[in-house]
Amino acid sequence: MPNLKKSVIAAWSLFDFANSSFAMIMVTFVYPLYYANVIVTDGKGDLYWGIAMSSSMLLVALIAPALGAIADSTRSKKRMLFAFTFVAVIATAATFFLQPGMIFLGALLFILGNAGFEGGIVFYDAFLPEISPPEKFGKVSGVGFAVGYLGSLGAIFATKDLLLDKKYPESFLVTAIMFAVFSIPIFLFVPELKHNAKKYSWKIIGNSFRGVITTAKHIRQYKSLATFLIAFFLYNDAILTVIGFSGLYAKNTLKFETGDLIILFAMVQTVAIVGSIIFGYITDRTGPRQTIMITLLIWLAVVIGAYLTSSVIAFYIVAAVAGLALGSSQSASRSMMALLTPKEHTAEFFGFYDGFCGKASAVIGPLIFGALSSSFGERQAIISLAVFFLTGLVLMRRVKSVQL
Repeated sequence: MPNLKKSVIAAWSLFDFANSSFAMIMVTFVYPLYYANVIVTDGKGDLYWGIAMSSSMLLVALIAPALGAIADSTRSKKRMLFAFTFVAVIATAATFFLQPGMIFLGALLFILGNAGFEGGIVFYDAFLPEISPPEKFGKVSGVGFAVGYLGSLGAIFATKDLLLDKKYPESFLVTAIMFAVFSIPIFLFVPELKHNAKKYSWKIIGNSFRGVITTAKHIRQYKSLATFLIAFFLYNDAILTVIGFSGLYAKNTLKFETGDLIILFAMVQTVAIVGSIIFGYITDRTGPRQTIMITLLIWLAVVIGAYLTSSVIAFYIVAAVAGLALGSSQSASRSMMALLTPKEHTAEFFGFYDGFCGKASAVIGPLIFGALSSSFGERQAIISLAVFFLTGLVLMRRVKSVQL
């Protein structure tokens, strides 16, 4: 049974601070705008950005099962985490050299960087059972989650002056440095179990992919769980699409200035922290199913509000409401998954939930939104998000209610 050491928890949590700088600057805020509006010069920025986002997540979804199996069998989580972090940092730094018209290279660097970022999370999460006893999982995971939000805010303020001066490539270098520096503690101070380690082999990789198919068959035996995973796939797809395109919508459709965008994303991150706390209490009192349904209703209100609004102030209000649901959607979904999963299948089903559903669900939404946006405009593309959220809500009504 692992002991709970504050120094180890702090070192582990700082990795969430590190990679959240990438999530904020490269996925949500600055790089989407820079790539779609500066690098892409033929007016199809949203389409190419959607393709880049979907491609990176599809890549991670395809390799995640093998990554987890290799790390577990060979006891090489730290080496694998370092490799994926290294790729993400180098790809992020390399975006500094992009020039207008480098559409393919700009997409390729993002795909590599995001695959490194998302792939690294697989190994980062896998350290939790080694640094905390089971009864403290929620607390320790919550600490990492909160530190991650602080990392997003830190990235905004660290690059604020550069962004106001429109020195966007320099902000990518700052992000790469933040990612690299704050990743160091996990490699120096977080221990990794080494007993019963095996050598790399194609058999391990093959078994991992066969395991995904086997797990899918097992899940089909649990109707409520299967329904929840389909619902999660759809509404999580919409949430990740909102994250990837919110900055583009604010800049291109609502004509936000850079200063407005800085305030917008700093506010959303702050509200998300508060929302996580509030909905944490709601989840404890009413159960995760009800919490998820409430957040989906909020998301529906958000996308409808975004579709109707045309002013900066009104969009600030819409974004603040989105922040309330942002932090709580994921935590309530994890709780729901835990309650619906049979104890004898915990590791197997959670691996499918995190490693496949969580990643693959980010493939379809960005493609649809990007295609619709390029053809009809960003405002009209928002309708697709409402369909995802509404379908997820309808499916959640068919999931049995389970109390904590």
